[in-house]
Amino acid sequence: MKKLLASVAAAAAVVLGLVALPASPAAAASLQQITNFGTNPTGLGMYLYVPDRLAASPGLLVAVHYCTGNGPAFFSGTEFRTLADQYGFIVIYPSATRSGNCFDNSSAGALSHSGNSDPAGIVSMVRYVQQRYGTDVNRTFVSGASSGGMATNVLLGDYPDVFAAGAAFMGVPFGCFAASAGDPTNPANQAGWNSTCANGQSIKTPQAWGDLVRAAYPGYSGRRPRMQLFHGTTDTTLQYPNFGEEIKQWTNVLGVSQTPVSTDSPQSGWTRTRYGSSTTQAPVEGISVSGVGHSLPLSGQAKLAISFFGLDGSTPTTPPTTPPTTPPTTPPTTPPTTPPTTPPTGGACRVSSQISAWNTGLTANITITNNGSSAINGWNLTFTLPSGQTITSGWNATYNPKSGQVTATNMSYNGALAAGGSTTIGFQATHTGNSGAPTGYALNGAACTTA
Repeated sequence: MKKLLASVAAAAAVVLGLVALPASPAAAASLQQITNFGTNPTGLGMYLYVPDRLAASPGLLVAVHYCTGNGPAFFSGTEFRTLADQYGFIVIYPSATRSGNCFDNSSAGALSHSGNSDPAGIVSMVRYVQQRYGTDVNRTFVSGASSGGMATNVLLGDYPDVFAAGAAFMGVPFGCFAASAGDPTNPANQAGWNSTCANGQSIKTPQAWGDLVRAAYPGYSGRRPRMQLFHGTTDTTLQYPNFGEEIKQWTNVLGVSQTPVSTDSPQSGWTRTRYGSSTTQAPVEGISVSGVGHSLPLSGQAKLAISFFGLDGSTPTTPPTTPPTTPPTTPPTTPPTTPPTTPPTGGACRVSSQISAWNTGLTANITITNNGSSAINGWNLTFTLPSGQTITSGWNATYNPKSGQVTATNMSYNGALAAGGSTTIGFQATHTGNSGAPTGYALNGAACTTA
């Protein structure tokens, strides 16, 4: 799995400066290695960061690294440390020790509350810190990237009694990487690779995904942790359809509708949808990042995770004791801007498209260029989908209807298109065999050329 953009030199410097300590509180404002912290069936490493200033009854975050990484590299390569300094919470950085430094997200021992793999060791770290530092047990969270994003899904499924919420960067649903029975490449307690899942080809109903989570802890009837999901639309390592499957899974687990209550953009190219509530701490939140591959989190995204958790003190953080009840039925509350009024001069527009397809679905990224001599203030792009294609979700535009001749209308942040300027939109769709690109593009009624 591709390594996130982190400083190898800085990570190495941190590693060289670490000294293994006995099971005692870590020194403030430095990353310390902790040993003998409790049950640890797979021999994970534990690194702990306790800032100089702790909040009263501080919150606790587990930050889980990507394949080829380690705890110190994730400490130096993400923003969680500086946010901990600012808001006074503690961070655990687990470190995988098996070949490839991936976490086990596939074995039966990893996908069970009573398991004997990496999740059990991580929960031992959590309980060690809760006892030593008196953290608020109702404010224990987990976030991770890539292999760590998968582990975030796994930990929330295995231990809903431990974690109040999670934020998974470019992960896959709980159980998606499960090892096949008798598969020699996925022996027990090993981090196997599941190509079907990685390629975005594991498509299930929300109920089926939810049942996998519920089966991890049979008989559990308490509250379920909230989930925040991030994914880049051009991710070729853990492909983008996994984002939609995660949303299916966690909306089902938390008992809320798959129809978003609100849609907005925290930053250009980022489309945020909230499910079950439009608040900062919605039951489920998804953030789709246009044109970005397997390189999350980006600058500012860790802060969104901290706000989702409530570790920034902006909103109450105690999770609800019962799941939401009535599923929302209202459409997104943030409408697009005023319909386009300025057509491109001379009908000069150009459209290029990039399609990534699998057996029953596809994603499309469409770049629109204004080749006219005047700026456009508000736009819509019409096009025709091939027969059998139906849009299921989109980013950077609203799409209506979902099949046949579609009109994509700009969002509030990308309605201005300068002369010579471009913008990229995209969508995910199902298909019945024809995974071709749309045809017949027209921008504000003027036909476009295709590149």
